[in-house]
Amino acid sequence: MSDHPLSTPVPVTILTGFLGAGKTTLLNRILAEEHGARIAVIENEFGEAGIDNDLLIQGEEQIVEMNNGCICCTVRGDLVRILGELAEKRENGTLHFERVIIETTGLADPAPVAQTFFVEQAISEYYLLDAIITVVDAKHALKQLEDNHEAEEQVGFADRLLLSKTDLITPAEITRVETRLRAINARAPIAKVHFGETDIQEILDIRGFNLDAILEIEPDFLEDVSHEHDAGITSFVYRTDKALNAAKIMAFIDVMLKDYGNDLLRYKGILHIAGSDRKIIYQGVHMLLADTAGAAWAKDQVRESVLVFIGRNLPKADILAALDSCRVM
Repeated sequence: MSDHPLSTPVPVTILTGFLGAGKTTLLNRILAEEHGARIAVIENEFGEAGIDNDLLIQGEEQIVEMNNGCICCTVRGDLVRILGELAEKRENGTLHFERVIIETTGLADPAPVAQTFFVEQAISEYYLLDAIITVVDAKHALKQLEDNHEAEEQVGFADRLLLSKTDLITPAEITRVETRLRAINARAPIAKVHFGETDIQEILDIRGFNLDAILEIEPDFLEDVSHEHDAGITSFVYRTDKALNAAKIMAFIDVMLKDYGNDLLRYKGILHIAGSDRKIIYQGVHMLLADTAGAAWAKDQVRESVLVFIGRNLPKADILAALDSCRVM
């Protein structure tokens, strides 16, 4: 990795994978690694509010969050603008970085994102698309690949496939998942990743993106910029500055998973729990839920709960009303 602050082109890694695969966990692993490189991170959230910025390790990295749509369609112009602004700040010395990592929303088709580095002249002259890294949730991969075109695209365009959550399934199931992945993409190496632990040298500066190989997969790659999401998949946010009752919120989550678990593609949140001085972080995919104690609330910080739900045909009004009933009045 170059130590020269203005070396170009600047390598860019696209980090993708379906909802809940473990992209942010991997990104935190990269940011925590002592590789000596300054990284600009572009975060994309699908929905009206994002919380991944709060889940990321905060250091010297420049983190730009895009949460007003999917990076591969409605905000693609914003990506071009942000990359241009980062380049300008780097050139005038107000920002220092040697590489860029773009973490896409779990519903993104990586093709239009990759296109940006070939069809936008100013971007292609300043940046180099190094690789597309796709994290695959081994527990849910087979169903996600069957039900969601985006999941297939993420695997098909990958230069590296990282298989997460292999500890939750049997060796025979892992073999079935790997067989399915190789049927979609035979050229990308597959490696297991546990809570983001992987060899950084295998995912950064690998010069893995091969345009000729991509054109074999999708001949109109450089022309076709269309992309549509499943109309049944929506997202919404619950936000409140009232503290939540711990017992009630746990009961709500139990009912939610029982009634809507199959349709909950992704849910995550930072909760303000009554009596706790720390943020409580919830993250889940379908029926799998993890909660951890996050950082302490700062003295001057507004304490609020923010929960993001992404799913298929979810009863938004019912879920929001149930959450309201968990508030401590």
